[in-house]
Amino acid sequence: MTDSAVPAAATPARIAQLDVVRGVAVMGILAMNIVAFAMPFQAYFNPMAYGTESAADLASWAFNFVFVDGKMRGLFSFLFGASTLLVIEKAEAAGLSAARIHYARMFWLLVFGLIHFYLIWFGDILSHYALIGLLLFFFRRLAVRALLIWGAMLVLAQCLMMAGFAFGAFTLSAAAAASNPDPEAVRQWPEMSGMFGAPGPAAISEKLAHFLGPWSEQVHDRLVERGAEPFTSTLFFGWETLAYMLFGMAALKSGFFRGQWAPARYWRVAAIGLGIAIPAYVLIAWLLWSRGFAAQNVIAAFSAQTPFRPFIVIAYAALIVLAARNGGWLAERIAAAGRAAFTNYLGTSILMTTLFYGYGFGLFGELSRIELWLPVLGVWVLMLLWSKPWLERFHYGPLEWLWRSLSRLELQPMRRREPATASG
Repeated sequence: MTDSAVPAAATPARIAQLDVVRGVAVMGILAMNIVAFAMPFQAYFNPMAYGTESAADLASWAFNFVFVDGKMRGLFSFLFGASTLLVIEKAEAAGLSAARIHYARMFWLLVFGLIHFYLIWFGDILSHYALIGLLLFFFRRLAVRALLIWGAMLVLAQCLMMAGFAFGAFTLSAAAAASNPDPEAVRQWPEMSGMFGAPGPAAISEKLAHFLGPWSEQVHDRLVERGAEPFTSTLFFGWETLAYMLFGMAALKSGFFRGQWAPARYWRVAAIGLGIAIPAYVLIAWLLWSRGFAAQNVIAAFSAQTPFRPFIVIAYAALIVLAARNGGWLAERIAAAGRAAFTNYLGTSILMTTLFYGYGFGLFGELSRIELWLPVLGVWVLMLLWSKPWLERFHYGPLEWLWRSLSRLELQPMRRREPATASG
C-alpha cells in the first residue's frame, strides 16, 4: 500500500522502484487468487480438488506453485514494511506525530479490510496487514542488521509451526486410517484435512450452490460462521508476515529499494535467491505430484515452502528493481498500477466476485485452471490502462485518497493543478 497521511509539502519525490515492485505484486497476486475466486477453495492448495481437466491445467498449477503462490504476497509484505517506514520517516521530518499517523492508518486499513472480508470476498489480506502493522511501529528505529535478525527468527518460528502442522497431519491421518482407528482421530482428521483434500461430489455441489447463491447468504456465512477468521488467521500466519515487513524495512534502510546498490550486487542477490528457492520448489512440486495429492501430502508441501519463500521474494524484488532502472513505458504503467495498488486490489475483488459469483455473471466453477488466465490477463490490461491516465490527473487513486483523508480526518486535495510527469 502507498503512504496516506503526510502533507504533500512534506513528501519528497517518490521512490519509483517501490512503485514498480508494488505494481508487479498487485498484478501477480491475482494469478493465484483467481483460483480462490473461481473454484472451491480446496483447489487453491490441491489441483486435484477441482478444475484440473488436462495436462495444461496441471502445468498451470505447477507454474503457479513454483513461481507465483506466496511470492506475490511476500512482495506485498516487503513493500508494506518499506512503505510504512517511509510514512513514519516523512511524518517525523514534518514535525508530526508519527505514532498518531501510523495507528490512524492501521485503524482505517483494518476497517477497509473487514469490510472487504465480510461484504466482498473471504480472501482479504488488508485486515491481516493492519493487525500486524500494530506491531511494526516498534521496530522502526532498529538498524538493518537487527531487522534482518528479527526477521530471520520470525521466519524460523513460522517454519517450526508449519513443521508441527505437517507432523500433526501425518500423525492424525495415520491414526484415522489404522485398522483399529482412534475415534478422536476419526473425528478430527476430516476437519483438519478438509481444506487440503479433494472434496466429494456432495461437498462440491454444496460449494457451487453457496457461491452461486445470493449475496446475503455469503455475507451471513462470513459474518456468522467465519466471523473471527481475520483475527485467528493472523495468529497462525502473522509470524512470517511480520518477518517480511521487517525485511522490507531493512531493504529500504540499506538502499536496496531505493536502487542505490550496484547492479552486480542486485544480480548476486537474485542469483543466490533463485538458486536456492527454485530447485527447492521444483523438488517439492515433484514429490507432491509423484506421491499423490492426498491431504497430508498437500499439507506437507504447503509447509515445506516456508523456509524457501524469503529467498525467492527478495530475488524477485532485486530483479524488479534492476528492471525499473531502465524505465520505459511498461515500467511507467506498472509503477502507476503500484501507486494505485489499494484501489486495484479491492477493485479486483469486486470485478472477480461479480464475474464468478451468483449475484453477478455466475461463472463460479465453469472455467478450468488454464482458462482462468483469461480473466487474469484481462484485469492486468485494465490496471495498466486506467492507472497511469488517472494519476496524471489526480494525486491518488480513489481509495488511496479515501484512506488518506480518513487517516488525517480531513479531505485531501485530489485533482492536480498541472499534468503529472510520466514517472509520477
